[in-house]
Amino acid sequence: MFSQEKYLKALNFAAKAHKEQKTPYGLPYLTHLTSVAMEVIHACEESKLEIEKSDLAISVALLHDTIEDTNITYDDLYNEFDAKIAEGVEALTKDFSLSKKDQMADSINRLMSQPYEVQMVKLADRITNLQKPPESWDNLKILNYHKEAKFILSCLKNCNVYLSKRLEDKINNYIVYIN
Repeated sequence: MFSQEKYLKALNFAAKAHKEQKTPYGLPYLTHLTSVAMEVIHACEESKLEIEKSDLAISVALLHDTIEDTNITYDDLYNEFDAKIAEGVEALTKDFSLSKKDQMADSINRLMSQPYEVQMVKLADRITNLQKPPESWDNLKILNYHKEAKFILSCLKNCNVYLSKRLEDKINNYIVYIN
């Protein structure tokens, strides 16, 4: 189980931080965050994680893009939540000073030093993103996204058996979008 109060606190914080942002499909960005959280909640329930671990995973899922996509800082998260949540979100944040290719390796390296509950969010994020690609994506971008998903799975597959299986299935199904 998890704490509904902590869920609502993270959800409301994320909703304010992402305000009017939209997904590539024109939906409020909050739909992406709650989809990632839903994947994490299911995995926490299936894995029978302790409430503290579930709360960490779910809070980080709801907040995972706040540093990367808004004006929220590590310190903001630290002050509003705690060090574990702030560190988890920071580990999931791309370092835009690196090349696109190096960003993923850097992110995975930082995630490897995080608890499994934070690593789960990366799997859930990619599961959520492995839907029909935006119309603007060319075949090379789709192929690279597929390869990245396989890399993520190969590195983080031990963090949660349920999310790993779900990501593996999504990767296998994503092939239909590659020409």
